[in-house]
Amino acid sequence: MSTPFYVSPQQAMADRAEYARKGIARGRSVVVLQYNDGVVFVAENPSRALHKVSEIYDRIAFAAVGKYNEFENLRIGGVRYADLRGYTYDRGDVTARGLANVYAQTLGTIFSSAGEKPYEVELIVAEVGAGPEDDQIYRLPHDGSIVDEHGSVAVGGNADQISNYLGQRHRDGMTLSEALKLAVESLARDTNGAERTLTAEQLEVAVLDRTRPQQRKFKRLLGRQLSRLLEEGAGASSSDSAEPEEGDAS
Repeated sequence: MSTPFYVSPQQAMADRAEYARKGIARGRSVVVLQYNDGVVFVAENPSRALHKVSEIYDRIAFAAVGKYNEFENLRIGGVRYADLRGYTYDRGDVTARGLANVYAQTLGTIFSSAGEKPYEVELIVAEVGAGPEDDQIYRLPHDGSIVDEHGSVAVGGNADQISNYLGQRHRDGMTLSEALKLAVESLARDTNGAERTLTAEQLEVAVLDRTRPQQRKFKRLLGRQLSRLLEEGAGASSSDSAEPEEGDAS
C-alpha cells in the first residue's frame, strides 16, 4: 500500500495564493483616486459591454480585475445584499464597510476551501461621503483580507509599480481632470518604464460625485465628456510646464 502524498497546510496555501496572483496579474489594471468632489475609477478596458467598474448602491461603487465571470458573480451578490439591506432597514445602513465585510467572507471561504480553486480576482469597494474625509476605499485581495486605502489605489497588472507612481504624485484637493490625467499616466506606464498613449476609447471611467443632486452618485464618463476632461488635464500639464520658475527671467 502506497503512502499518500502529503502537502503541508502552509505550502498548500502558498500554492493557492501564487495561482490566484498569477491570474490577477494577467489582467489590465484599475486605479481609483480621490479628488475634491468624490472618487474616480479608471480602467484600461476597450470593451463597452464587459465592465470592470459598476454601481452597487446610492453612494457605493465596485471595481475589479481578474476573471470576469468570477467578479461579475460577486458584483451581482453585492447588489442583492445592498438592495435587501436597504429595503429591510434603511438606505443609509448600506455602507462600503459592510459590503467589504461580505465580500471578505466570501473570498476567504473560497480561498481556504480545498474543494475548489481560489477566485482569481481583486476587488475595490468605494463609498463617497459628505466630504473628502468621509470617503471610504477598501481593497480586497484574493484571500479575503481587507485593506483600508486612502488617496489612491491600484489593482491588477503591474499594480505595485502603478501604486508607487500614484503615491508619489497624488495629492489632496485635485480636480477631476487632474486626477484623471494622473490615473491615465499611471496606467500608460509599462513595466520597463516606457510610456504608451491611452485614448478615451481604451478607457472605462466612472465617478462617485458627491455634488450630484441625485441620491445616486455614480456616473459613467463617456464620449465627448471624457475626451474633454482628458484634454483639460493635458492642457493644464502643458501650462504648468510653461510657467517660468521663480528666479527665471520673464
